[in-house]
Amino acid sequence: MAQEKSRILIVEDDKDLRETVAFYLEEQGFDVIEASDGSEMQARLDESVSLVLLDVNLPGEDGFTLARELRGRSSVGIIMITGRSDLIDRVVGLEVGADDYIAKPFPLRELLARIKALLRRLHPAPVAPASDAPAPVRFDGWVLNPQRQELTAPDGASVGLTTMEYAILFRLASPPGQTVSRQDLYEALKGRDWSPLERSIDVHVGNLRRKLEADGLYPRLIKSVHGVGYRLAVGAAA
Repeated sequence: MAQEKSRILIVEDDKDLRETVAFYLEEQGFDVIEASDGSEMQARLDESVSLVLLDVNLPGEDGFTLARELRGRSSVGIIMITGRSDLIDRVVGLEVGADDYIAKPFPLRELLARIKALLRRLHPAPVAPASDAPAPVRFDGWVLNPQRQELTAPDGASVGLTTMEYAILFRLASPPGQTVSRQDLYEALKGRDWSPLERSIDVHVGNLRRKLEADGLYPRLIKSVHGVGYRLAVGAAA
């Protein structure tokens, strides 16, 4: 199974918590590496790592700085570990490129579920034969390729998307013009209930707008539908 082959790097300065999580994940079949700060993370991170569990409050460089640097050069999965009630930490973590977050104290089974869900998005099951695979979605000069999970700009440049950004854009484009509620997006992407106070979907949409729109403050493609969710406000052709 995918999780049996996946290597996880835990970056956490709390030795007891780090070792507890490492032991649990090893029992679940993962290969686990540990680091207590950013320097150790950089020394132990390589292409074999599938996912990084990254604490926000680290000695030296904090988790936000490390996540931003990491996302700038790698598509590795990132789950931020935040304080129990630090909503700002969660939002900032998503803005700098993290895929998900979990707040302390957390049940180990919830952490495992989030890890498995993110790994499924990072390493999807093989697609159907080409004749049956979904055709690329085209909108306003952009091309979203479901087989490769790639986005190409009108000028032909490849645009990097996180797994969450890709999944949100694909959902909005299937079909375009349809209003998709925040709850539908959250349940589809996370597999759990959405709260009106939950801002992670809005943060990911904001990041998408900055990548797709000439002016992210006045979006033309991804429209907000007040009190409901979002809509991709263009037609599409295969």
